[in-house]
Amino acid sequence: MLVPNPLTKDIVVRIFELYHSGMSYQKISNLFNKEKVLGKENWCDSTITTILQNEVYKGDFVHGKRTKNPIYYKDVVEPIVSRELWEECQVQKKKNSRSYIRNLTYLFLQKLKCPHCNRIMGGKATKKKNGNVYYYYYCTDCKCNIKEETIENYIKNFIDDIVEYDSVVNQFFLPMIKQKVENPVEQLEKEIKELKVKDERLKQAYLEGVFLLEDYKKEKKNIDKTIENLENKIVDTEVSDELRFTSEDILLKRDIDFINKIKCPDKYQDFNKFWKNYTREEKANLIMRYVDEIELSKEKNKYEVKYVKFRESVCKPMTELENQGYLDKKVQMFGNFAGYMRFSEYLPIEKVGEHIMRLRQFYDVRFYEAEYYVQDQVFKFELDENKADIVRVFPMKDYKKIDSQNKKDIHNYGVLYVNKNNELYKASEDVVFKYIPDICDSVTFSKEPITIDVKPITYEELYDNEETIVEA
Repeated sequence: MLVPNPLTKDIVVRIFELYHSGMSYQKISNLFNKEKVLGKENWCDSTITTILQNEVYKGDFVHGKRTKNPIYYKDVVEPIVSRELWEECQVQKKKNSRSYIRNLTYLFLQKLKCPHCNRIMGGKATKKKNGNVYYYYYCTDCKCNIKEETIENYIKNFIDDIVEYDSVVNQFFLPMIKQKVENPVEQLEKEIKELKVKDERLKQAYLEGVFLLEDYKKEKKNIDKTIENLENKIVDTEVSDELRFTSEDILLKRDIDFINKIKCPDKYQDFNKFWKNYTREEKANLIMRYVDEIELSKEKNKYEVKYVKFRESVCKPMTELENQGYLDKKVQMFGNFAGYMRFSEYLPIEKVGEHIMRLRQFYDVRFYEAEYYVQDQVFKFELDENKADIVRVFPMKDYKKIDSQNKKDIHNYGVLYVNKNNELYKASEDVVFKYIPDICDSVTFSKEPITIDVKPITYEELYDNEETIVEA
């Protein structure tokens, strides 16, 4: 049974999308050689052509393709690209691919499945006389379509959270998780083992006269180069554990951004980019990186989004960070301080103290201990919501372990907040937007606010001194 290879699936999809966007075979192969995709530098036009012409990627299989009577089987293999995208790429081959540029960008191409037949939906667009372009996704077999606007409106509820994650984690803290997610050591070691077996078979085939010496040397060079690249990835993955950026830095950066948004909203808008500010190309790239698929359902003769499935490369690190207490989530609170608040899981008091001391280098962050009445599911705050903005709420003890059945009457929670009338920074506005505070080794945590004079560290400095940081 043929099944998609998870290690190369995204590369095949990318080839179809690049060709669909107007890139020629030559440009795609040049790009892949420059990026050393799969550790190879011998990508050529014929390789790209062969992939684009292979019916198996749209779910079909041709038995005896090189015989006089090939048998064509439709819908017998799990498709990697939609039938519509595959067919459009075949039509495009009849055009001058070196000069043809597609002007339309579909945000959710390859992400939508038909609610009737579960096949990947194609994209189309109509242009009105006023110049506006309207995008749709459709299934030819089931004669159904859905407006792109409907899907975009659905994901607007949480798309800015994804944008924030993309900005905070991938732009500033990428070294910490990138290698772990994209280069799992176990998988890399498995690939190396398979390549070494292939190398032995190649050697045996040469000794038996199957290959000429020149062909053998060329093929062996490719295998050795691929093994070397995989071994380098393993080293990079292990080194990433030693980089200066930590889970604590992610928590810190998110809290600083949250306070920046409260205290200086205009500057916050200038320093941060949101979904509404993205170009269509940027939006499409974001969806491609983070969304695996979007399932639709039909409700009252209308097609709606049923759920969005995110890529494991996003879900896994986010879930790990959340479970460890380093990634917040919005939870609705009840009591005298009602509304949605930023909640994170239990952290040891030393970590909380360190976090507060770093925040206090920039802001007059206060600490307060609140009570949560478990049975009534109500918080009791002795804070005036008209005078204080709550930054974060977190359990003071690991109640998931010590009271997993919620039998206790009261749970104690720590609350970080800033006063609304306090507009004074402990640093300039530029600093709080461009820097993160360093760790205070010589100062211990106090629940009362104190002033600390510690030089912040820029993201650029951390990246520029990466070798020193790793050695340290």
